[in-house]
Amino acid sequence: MNERIAQYQERLKQFWGQMGRKQKIWLGASISGLLLTIILLTIVFTRTEYEIAFQNLDSTDAAAIMTYLDSSGIPYELSKNGKIISVPSKDASRIKVDVGSQGLVQNGSIGFEAFNSGSASFGTTENEFNVKYLNALNGEIQQLLNAMQGVERSKVLVSLPEKSVFLSAEDAEQASASIMLEFKAGYRPSQKEIDGYYNLVKTAVPKLALKDITISSPQEVLAYSEANGGIAGNTDAVESQFQIQRKYEAELKKNIQQFLGPIVGADKLVIQISSSMNFDKKQSQEMLVKPLDNNNNNGIIISEENNSSTSTGSTGAVGGIAGTGETDVPGYEAASTDGNSSETSSQIRNYEVSRINNNIISGPYVLKDLSISIGIEQSEMNDDASKAMIMSYLTTLVRAQLADSGQDVNDDVLMSKKVSLIARPFSSHASTSQTAGLSMPWIIGIGIAALALIGGLIVMLVRRRKKVEEEEIELAAPANVEYPTLDLESVNNDSQARKNLETLAKRKPDEFVNLLRTWLVDE
Repeated sequence: MNERIAQYQERLKQFWGQMGRKQKIWLGASISGLLLTIILLTIVFTRTEYEIAFQNLDSTDAAAIMTYLDSSGIPYELSKNGKIISVPSKDASRIKVDVGSQGLVQNGSIGFEAFNSGSASFGTTENEFNVKYLNALNGEIQQLLNAMQGVERSKVLVSLPEKSVFLSAEDAEQASASIMLEFKAGYRPSQKEIDGYYNLVKTAVPKLALKDITISSPQEVLAYSEANGGIAGNTDAVESQFQIQRKYEAELKKNIQQFLGPIVGADKLVIQISSSMNFDKKQSQEMLVKPLDNNNNNGIIISEENNSSTSTGSTGAVGGIAGTGETDVPGYEAASTDGNSSETSSQIRNYEVSRINNNIISGPYVLKDLSISIGIEQSEMNDDASKAMIMSYLTTLVRAQLADSGQDVNDDVLMSKKVSLIARPFSSHASTSQTAGLSMPWIIGIGIAALALIGGLIVMLVRRRKKVEEEEIELAAPANVEYPTLDLESVNNDSQARKNLETLAKRKPDEFVNLLRTWLVDE
């Protein structure tokens, strides 16, 4: 056995001794590369890849998860801040399901599941139960808020009033809630999301009014949009109005581009539009009373009452009884009586007229003002007719857009204040045309040519380096090398010898160089 090993070693030594310097270098490099590849593949295929399974954990949740992983014999990695736990990638999904099913991740809050575990409720006092219920309620609200988009963590403190039979519903204290929210980096909640936080807390706590809820973040207080007349932080409305205005301007610009582009050229036209819109929403109510046109402007008779009366009687005139007594006035005429009659009549008619109630709601998007400025390449505005045509189109367009704005839209106002036409040579027209002339095929061709040039230079450098190495090897050749000879004695004249030397130099320059070296050595 030892002899065979010695034979193998001897053969290896002989094989190694027969190899040249370059062959030894290449063999050593190949073996080293093979060993390095085997080591890297072994490390890659045998190491355990970890995946982040739980993050943004507090100390309580992290401790619960670590206890479960240790008891299950599952390896894990804990970050330096103690908030991130990574598990093997192949088992990450199963571990997440197991931990979630056991309720180990609660973000530091315990909800109503606290009543399902622990000691029995028998023997618990009322105060202990109230404290436990309040903690569970805070935990449930906290879990709901943490599940909202963008919320990283939250802290909830709910205060419930004490029940008393001696206080009426008006005199009893109301519930209140104070909440602190921390959002993920770079996240800013919209007003709709803030309103959702308020409504979530309001519906979770009994007898809790919106005015008794306070939600804050480390940067600001988050106000409910209807708490201050619907204007508290209503950024969505402002953004919506801005988008509507920009969309209107973009559509109007597109229409002008489609009309004037084919006439003057799309690359020779610049359009600038500035608009002002009124977003006030108005509501009015009209109550109209209108008679019937086909009834002599009277309404429909719905009731009629006719009354008539006749009366007869007599009236007494001033006078006395004629006589000559002590109390009588001589010659005084006695009173006389006349009979009379009277007749009265009345008529009452009730008419029904047309009653019209109109509820008018005006649209909140009304254009108040509009101005259009257009720049055109001067070469396209050689005559006044083209300019007059474009100005006529623009004034007609602006007049139609401002029809309901209440402004004076005559031609003088439009041409002096609302519409402007500028004819100037475009400074970037030439450079833009040159840049646009390099299409994608040209760019690809230039890139291929550049790569070919670089490749050719590399090949030339490699060949030149190889040639230099060959020359160095030839110069380092031993002196006993046989060089080619040229029989000059058989040549009749000098011209023939010169021709033979020139032919040898052209066809076999290496042999010609060796021949010259031989002559120099002989001399």
